[in-house]
Formats: sequence, structure tokens, C-alpha cells
Amino acid sequence: MFGIPGKQAVTITPAAARQIARLMVKDNTQGLRIGVKKGGCAGMEYTMDYVAEVDPHDEIVEIDGARVMIAPMAQMFLFGTEIDYQTSLLESGFKFRNPNVTEACGCGESIKFDEKLTG
Repeated sequence: MFGIPGKQAVTITPAAARQIARLMVKDNTQGLRIGVKKGGCAGMEYTMDYVAEVDPHDEIVEIDGARVMIAPMAQMFLFGTEIDYQTSLLESGFKFRNPNVTEACGCGESIKFDEKLTG
């Protein structure tokens, strides 16, 4: 694990916690698993899946009925990230404010991390 004692791996805004908890109940899942994978125009992209089981290797963050699980290979990329949920006239969805991102494409779906993290 890449955590700091007493500090959560990610933070979840109240809006994101409400949406995650709502979808957990609606779909009868154990929580939202987030990760990263290679892809997109900037090199990496986030993954998000509601899952039926908690992986014992996941880092777990719980707040106000919302459970977010961070896949083991993504923990170093996501540490310090704030997860928000925003709604506008044109779209609604989760937004990641990640201090480890050095570049992002115009669409916001694809990201690039510091070379030290990606080796």
C-alpha cells in the first residue's frame, strides 16, 4: 500500500459520496473500484467499475455510505486524488482532481503521470 498513516488514499466530496452510495444501493454492489490503464491520447485513463466483491488487496475508502476501492496497481497513481461528482446542463459525471497528473487531453478522459511513477 502507498498510504500515509492517518491519511486516506483519496478524498471523496459529499456530492460524489451521495452518487456512489446511491448507485451502490440501486445496483446492489459492494462499491466503486477505481484504477488506471494504458490508453487514451495522453497515455493513461481512469477505470471505474461497480463490483459485487471487495478484493482484499484493494485500498478501501468509506464515507457516508460510499465505498471506493483502489486497485493495487493504481494506488501510487491515485494517492492524493479528490473524487467529485458534478452536474451541468450538458453532462454529469465523476471528476478526478489528481495531483500526480502532469498532462491531460482536452476531453479530460486521458491523463499522463510524472515519469517517476510510470518508470
